[in-house]
Amino acid sequence: MRERLLALYELQIIDDELDQLESQRGDLPQHVRELEQKITSVKGSLKAKELEKQESEQKRQLNVTEMERLDESQKKYKAQLYNVRNNKEYDALTKSIDQSEEEIRKRELENETLIEREKILAEEIESLLPGMQEYESELKDKESDLKQIAKSNERQEAKVREKRAKIESKVKKMDVSKYLHIRKAKDGKAVVTIRRNACGGCHNVIPPNRQLEIRKMDHLYNCTSCGRIIVPTEIAEGVSIEDLLA
Repeated sequence: MRERLLALYELQIIDDELDQLESQRGDLPQHVRELEQKITSVKGSLKAKELEKQESEQKRQLNVTEMERLDESQKKYKAQLYNVRNNKEYDALTKSIDQSEEEIRKRELENETLIEREKILAEEIESLLPGMQEYESELKDKESDLKQIAKSNERQEAKVREKRAKIESKVKKMDVSKYLHIRKAKDGKAVVTIRRNACGGCHNVIPPNRQLEIRKMDHLYNCTSCGRIIVPTEIAEGVSIEDLLA
């Protein structure tokens, strides 16, 4: 049982070191994620606006082509007016001319509306670009800072992770599972010692008889207040990150 408790305590010491290395990155990882999300959002908006603008331009061109066709038809209808033989033919031609004119006006109005919308879209696209460039520049700087920190800690972190793997291999799977569950729930601290007759995690007093049981090291005990695994102070003596990595 002593070896079991020692392995859990060593695992905590190693993870404390990894947490310390991680903390040196500060808020950089979070900032990088936020900037990436902003860039993705702006890119999405730009893409949607550019697509709408492109579709508007295509629609306008179709209208122009159709108006040209209608205009040619009008000319033919008007030329045919000089050769009509009765009122019925005249009425049919004038009706076709009127319909063509109405359709041309309709498409002209639609094109005016499309042009206005394209102007608005162009302005919106233009206004998004500086922000996009700013986000990309800031992201580049943050990623560079993060890379620099990671590089400076690269050897140490690799050494710590290698040691962690060796220690974890000595811990029972059920203990690892329990340890990780508590660690996640308790801000990284899953294994603590008795300090001044209290839990080293939540600082609640541990009754004398409970302390005696813990010191016997014949069972795995959890703090009745916070749930952390408690090991006797004797386990921690002589155990440090320097010793583990030596």
